[in-house]
Amino acid sequence: MKFNNQNFYLHESSYIDRNVKVGEGTKIWHFSHILDNCIIGKNCTIGQNVMIGPNVVIGNNVKIQNNVSIYDGVEVHDDVFLGPSCVFTNVTNPRSEIIRKKEFKKTLIKRGSTIGANSTIVCGNTLGEYSFIGAGAVVTKDIPSGFVAFGNPAKIVGKISQNGESIEYF
Repeated sequence: MKFNNQNFYLHESSYIDRNVKVGEGTKIWHFSHILDNCIIGKNCTIGQNVMIGPNVVIGNNVKIQNNVSIYDGVEVHDDVFLGPSCVFTNVTNPRSEIIRKKEFKKTLIKRGSTIGANSTIVCGNTLGEYSFIGAGAVVTKDIPSGFVAFGNPAKIVGKISQNGESIEYF
C-alpha cells in the first residue's frame, strides 16, 4: 500500500488520521489507529488494537505488541520493544471532571529499551538506553541505561547487556 509517498503495510481494519508520516517497511496490523501529527519510523511493527497519538514520535525498528496506547507526550526512540498491554500515563493526577491536557508530562523511552507485558510507565519518567522493565512493573522514577527493574513500584534489580543476554543481579 502507498501512503504519504512511502511504502508500508496497513491492514484494512486500521485507520490513519491527518498529517501522519509512516516509514518504509512498517507494518500496522488489525484494529489499530494512528492519530493526527504522528511520525512512525521505518521497519516498525505495530500490533493489533494499538492507538498512537496524537503528536507522538516513534523511532525506527520499534516493536509494539497488541493492546498498547501511546499518548501525546510519549517519545519512543529506535529499537524499542513494547510488550503486550503495557500502559503509559500522561498526567499524574487524572480526574474525569478536570481537563489536564496542558499538564501532560514528557515520557522518554530511549534506544533499545524493553518494556514487559502489562507494565505501567508513569508519565514524566525516562527509561535509559537498553533498560529492561519486567512484566507487570510500575515505573514511578527514571531507570538508568542498562539496568533491569521489576516490581510495584519498580526497583532496580540488576544490569543487562545491550544484546539482552547478560544479567548481573544485585
